[in-house]
Amino acid sequence: MSKLSFSILALTLILAAPLSAKAGDYNLTVKDGRFTPDQLTIPAGQKVKITIKNMDDNSAEFESYALNREKIIAPHGEVSVNVGPLSPGSYNFFDDFRRDVAKGTIIVK
Repeated sequence: MSKLSFSILALTLILAAPLSAKAGDYNLTVKDGRFTPDQLTIPAGQKVKITIKNMDDNSAEFESYALNREKIIAPHGEVSVNVGPLSPGSYNFFDDFRRDVAKGTIIVK
């Protein structure tokens, strides 16, 4: 491999790295007291980042006993939660302030 070919390959890998780092990012939104989507599918065996945006005028909470996570989200704020790597299965989450309606499931495949 020539020096120029190697340089082009190295540059391509460096430029592509930020794109592949985003592949493990997932989003949830809290709006009208509910999570959207209420079911999120993520890959097994990988670390992922879930960003939760609160579109409401009241605080919300992302809580999951199964994931051992609890985050308060300020009105019109956002937080990120890192999870994994996880085994295949279902992991429930909820908003402790609106437990009866604000709930969802992370499906790991």
